[in-house]
Amino acid sequence: MTEIRISGGAIHDPANDVDGEIRDLCLKDGKVVADVGPGARRIDARGMVVMPGGVDIHAHIAGPKANLARKLSPDSRRTDPLDRSELLRSGTGGLVPSTFATGYRYSLLGYTTVVEAAAPPLAARHVLAELRDTPMIDKAFLILMGNNQVLFELIRESGGAVSPQLRDAVAWWLAATGGYGVKLVNPGGVEVFKQSNGDVGGIDAEVPGYGVTPRQVLEAIGGAVHELGLPHPVHVHANDLGVPGNATTTLQTMDALSGRQAHLAHLQFHAYGGKPGGLPRSRAPELLDYLAGHKELTADVGQVMFGDAMTMTADGHVSAVLRDLDGGKWVNHDTEVETGCGIVPFTYKSGNYVHALQWGIGLELFLLGDDPWQVMLSTDHPNGGSFMSYPKLIRLLMDRGFRDDQLGRANQKAIKRTALRDGIEREYTLNEIAIITRAAPARRLGLRDKGQLGIGADADVTIYHDRADREEMFSTPRYVIKGGELVVEEGDLRRVDDGLLLSSRASFDAEIERVLKPLFADRYTVSFDHYPVRDPALREPAVTVEASP
Repeated sequence: MTEIRISGGAIHDPANDVDGEIRDLCLKDGKVVADVGPGARRIDARGMVVMPGGVDIHAHIAGPKANLARKLSPDSRRTDPLDRSELLRSGTGGLVPSTFATGYRYSLLGYTTVVEAAAPPLAARHVLAELRDTPMIDKAFLILMGNNQVLFELIRESGGAVSPQLRDAVAWWLAATGGYGVKLVNPGGVEVFKQSNGDVGGIDAEVPGYGVTPRQVLEAIGGAVHELGLPHPVHVHANDLGVPGNATTTLQTMDALSGRQAHLAHLQFHAYGGKPGGLPRSRAPELLDYLAGHKELTADVGQVMFGDAMTMTADGHVSAVLRDLDGGKWVNHDTEVETGCGIVPFTYKSGNYVHALQWGIGLELFLLGDDPWQVMLSTDHPNGGSFMSYPKLIRLLMDRGFRDDQLGRANQKAIKRTALRDGIEREYTLNEIAIITRAAPARRLGLRDKGQLGIGADADVTIYHDRADREEMFSTPRYVIKGGELVVEEGDLRRVDDGLLLSSRASFDAEIERVLKPLFADRYTVSFDHYPVRDPALREPAVTVEASP
């Protein structure tokens, strides 16, 4: 393995309380070490900024929905080809890049770890195949459990409590799929949409035919994940996404999860005041106040960026609403008894009241909170915008002059419904950017060797020119080092790395299979014996993070 000495850079490693310290950083055998030999390669980083590799806690990059979205957007891919070279495979970019392009472009931005945030367990083979095909980045995926009819049966039998059977079932599903964590999307509501084109309506309405409520699903599965001690807590896309007044539902969801570790996905889409059917307004400050008093909860923002996006979600009801607004192309897909999926190409317009409000609420969530460890950077790629827009988002957070200029271009009626009209002076520091893009996501994912540069950490490092234009700075790192090897230099890929598959594992009583097998026979078209993914080419090698109950 290569030995590297990064010399004289300003190191931003907030996980180890290092804020711009000028010193050397040594890498050997894929890890950060105290020192290297005299023959080590030297990278002169004087005048540059050194951070851990970026960690994206919430993105959508693989699986059936990504493939469907690619098919739905040939126009955006046709104009963004990636040519084959001696080093790189061919592909396409656009709103949902092909697997190779996804890995290359994340790496070129300085990201080294990415989480696919919503995968149907039934589609785990597809997800694993695409992740294996995505180079450069370490990757993991979360499995959808919030509308699984088999789990509904176990929750109803336990009266909404965390039963040993439910806990074992969650652990079994992770083992069967190779997943890393558990995702709940509109718990109960996706099933109601599949039944009647409706929604469940809050967290205390019963899901027809199953005798469970969203609150029970949140408490039971969230509690099971908490008790199992999975490295990443339950990851929740709350009910009533996008509906005016949904901040009340979000606060109820937070309250249902309080006392347990949990992560709220794309919080911007759940921060609206007003009444259903009317114009929304911001209630971001209330959500931030609740988070401040409940340190066991974290969130990512799901920032809307003006321009083209591709909405893709297991929350089919939301996609149906967007389809009605836009009247354009739409895909809706039912994944048997587990979940659903909706995909709608979308464009966020700065002059549109709702779109400008969404943009403003996301910035409020970043700028009004006191703890960057609780509120992490995401655009819910590609729902709020592409991950390629992260550098511009970082500039919005770091450069008040640029932000004020962009505020002036947005719908002013919407901006007046936010705190942004008061002229928020806050500008993120480089250390705070390192928190929300690296240290906090890695810590929340339970990846102790990532998002930090202490001795023994993974040698995933990004080195930037310290430019006044922060968008330019974060768009083109000077160097990216992955696993101790130099992979990017001045905007060019120098070496291709396969990346690692990350999974988690918790122990369970094998007797749970006797419970699940008849339920599978009643509900699924796939037999119980054929359901788990056993193909070594998909499952191994993997880095498995053990649960800590």
